Amino acid sequence: MKKTDSYARACAEWTWDIPERFNMGVSVCDVQNQSATALIVPQQDGGQRDYSFGDLKKLSSRLSNLLLAHGLERGDRVAVLLPQMPETLVAHIAAYRAGFIAMPLAQLFGPDALEYRLSDSGARVLITDRASCTKISEIRDALPDLELVLSVDGPADDGAGGARDFHGELERAKDSFAAVDTDNNDPALLIYTSGTTGNPKGALLPHRTMLGHLPGVDFIFDFLPQPGDILWTPADWAWIGALMDSAMPALYHGIPQVVNPLGRFDPEASFDLIARYGVRNAFVPPTALKVMRQVEKPRERWDYNLRSMFSGGEALGTSLMDWGRENLGVTINEAYGQTECNVIVGCCAPIMTPPDGSMGRASPGHNLKILDEDGNRVPAGGLGTICVKAPDPVMFLEYWKNPQATEEKFITDANGDRWLDTGDKATMDEDDWIFFVGRADDVINSAGYRIGPAEVENSLLSHPAIASSAVIGIPDEARGELVKAFIILKDGETPSSELAAEIQNYVKKRLAGHEFPRALEFVAELPMTATGKIQRKVLRERDAAKVAAS
Repeated sequence: MKKTDSYARACAEWTWDIPERFNMGVSVCDVQNQSATALIVPQQDGGQRDYSFGDLKKLSSRLSNLLLAHGLERGDRVAVLLPQMPETLVAHIAAYRAGFIAMPLAQLFGPDALEYRLSDSGARVLITDRASCTKISEIRDALPDLELVLSVDGPADDGAGGARDFHGELERAKDSFAAVDTDNNDPALLIYTSGTTGNPKGALLPHRTMLGHLPGVDFIFDFLPQPGDILWTPADWAWIGALMDSAMPALYHGIPQVVNPLGRFDPEASFDLIARYGVRNAFVPPTALKVMRQVEKPRERWDYNLRSMFSGGEALGTSLMDWGRENLGVTINEAYGQTECNVIVGCCAPIMTPPDGSMGRASPGHNLKILDEDGNRVPAGGLGTICVKAPDPVMFLEYWKNPQATEEKFITDANGDRWLDTGDKATMDEDDWIFFVGRADDVINSAGYRIGPAEVENSLLSHPAIASSAVIGIPDEARGELVKAFIILKDGETPSSELAAEIQNYVKKRLAGHEFPRALEFVAELPMTATGKIQRKVLRERDAAKVAAS
C-alpha cells in the first residue's frame, strides 16, 4: 500500500462532529486532568517550574471574576500584550471561559501599531507588562475605550493613573468560576492580519475554530498526541500559527508544553532547550530553521530526541529538508494556512511523501481548489488561487467592523458555491499535491513567464555561501519585470562581483534561464514581519525609491 493511500482513506472517511454548544476555554482547561502538567517553565538556574491544568483553571477563574467585577460583558475585547509566559495563556483561557474576545498583540509592535489595533477593536482591558506600559503611555489618551491595564510584573505608570498589579488583583478574586455556555459560532478570538494594502484587518474567529484546527495540526505533528509528547515553539503566541497550531492544541490534547524563555531567537540556546526539557514536538518557523542550520554538529553537542516538527510561512526547499533529516532526525512537515482559515494544507511524514517543492495536500476535512479570478477551477498544473469551500469549521466569521472586506474575501463559483479566496497563488497536480507560488502581488511576470519568488529563493538557499535571501520583481522595459535577489551571506563570506556572477550562474543552471536573478544585491538584513515572513512589498518600495533617487 502506498503511503498516500492512508491519507486518501482518511480524507474519504472524514466527518466533522462539531457540538452546537462549545467553549474553547473549557476544552483546553476544565475538561483536562487537573493534576496533569500543562506548562513547563524554564528557570534561570536551569531548573523548571511546572503549572498543572488545575493551576491554569484557578488562575483563569480569578481573572474571569476580576474582569466581570470591572463591568466587562460578553463580547468585550481583552487585549493580551505579553511574550510566551503562563499569564499569556491564563488570559486567553479566562477570556474564552467568560465569553469575552481575546485579542493577542505582539510585543514587537510600536505605539502606532498598538494604537490602531486597540482603538479599532475598542478593547476595554489590556493585560501586559511594565516594559510595554511605556508604549501605552504614549497613546493612552487616544484610547477612550481602554478602562483597565494590568501589569504581570508589578504596577507601572501607563500614563493614566498607573497599570494595576495583575497578581495583586487576582489574589482578591475567587478561584472558582462557572464557564459561560457558548455557541460554537460565538466569537472568541480577534487577530489583526497585515494586508497587502490599507490598515490591518481584524479577523474574528469563533470558538469552533479550536476544533477546526485539530485535524490539520494532528497531521503535521505526525499524529498528535502520542505517549511522551512534549511540545515547544519559539514563535510568539500572539500569532495564529504559534497560538492555534501549537499552544492551544497542546492544551486541548493534555500535552505538556515548554514555555519559551528566550527573547531574541538563539539557535544554540534552542538546541539546549530541546535537549534539556525533552522536547519531542516542535513548530519552528523557516527563518529560525535557517539560523539553526548554521549551528555546527548539533547532534554531537546535544542529546535530543525529536519525534515530529513542522514549519510554515515560507517554503523550506530541499536543502533545508535534507538538513533536518540529518541533523534533527525528523522529516519537517510543511504546512500552510492564514489567520482567516488556518492549517488547511500540510504533510504527515509517516504516511505522505510529497514531491519536491510541494507544501502538502489539503488537510482532512477541508475542501480546497485552485480557482481562477472568475471562480473556475484551473486544470491540473495551472496557476490559480488557493480557495477553501465555505462553510468550514476553522474559517473566520468576519473582518472586524469591515463588511466590505469580508465580502471581498469570498468568491462564488458557477454552481453557487462560496469559496474563501486566500489570495495566495499555487498549482495543484493530478494527485492533489499543492505547490505554493506566492502572493498574488509577489508573482513576477518576466517576458511572459510567471515566476514564484519561493522557487528562486530555495535555489539561492542551497548555495553554500548564502544564509538567507529574498526575491522580487523589478520593472524592466524589455521584459516587463526582472528577477532581483537580495542576499545575506554566511559569516566569513565577502560580497564581490565575482561571487554575484557565481550565484547568478548557479541559479541559472539549477532552475532556468528566465528565472535566475539578473539583478543582485548583498544586504545585512531583510525586512520581516513579526511572524518571520519576508516583506517583499517593502523591498519593492525601497528599490523603487532608490531608483527614483538616482
